[in-house]
Amino acid sequence: MNFASVRIITDDVDRLVEFYEKVMEVSAERPAPVFAELVVPSCTLAIGHSQTVSLFGTGSAVAADNHTVIIEFHVHDVDAEYERLKPFVNEWVKEPTTMPWGNRSALFRDPDGNLVNLFEPVTEEAIKRFSGRG
Repeated sequence: MNFASVRIITDDVDRLVEFYEKVMEVSAERPAPVFAELVVPSCTLAIGHSQTVSLFGTGSAVAADNHTVIIEFHVHDVDAEYERLKPFVNEWVKEPTTMPWGNRSALFRDPDGNLVNLFEPVTEEAIKRFSGRG
């Protein structure tokens, strides 16, 4: 089994696509107006319109209502990414901070309120833990 993607359901696909294109620095693939994918070697972030939810089961997902999942991106320099993203991220939850498990993280909310974590392993143990991962 291979992990394929994480999909965010939204009422405004264009807005989230534009936001994540800036964050991930890639262009989205748009196979349909109600669906987009941002593909990088390590993962795919899919964005689907709330109109698509009925295809999976009515009420199975609710746009802009995530309070449990954190979307995480492993970056090379958290502080540099924080500076790059400051002009268009409206809500920073945590400025760059070194966490007890050895990652330096900066957390913000996307336009729908989903929590996003940019992290960089900085301690020897954390760097070792992530070596060999994409």
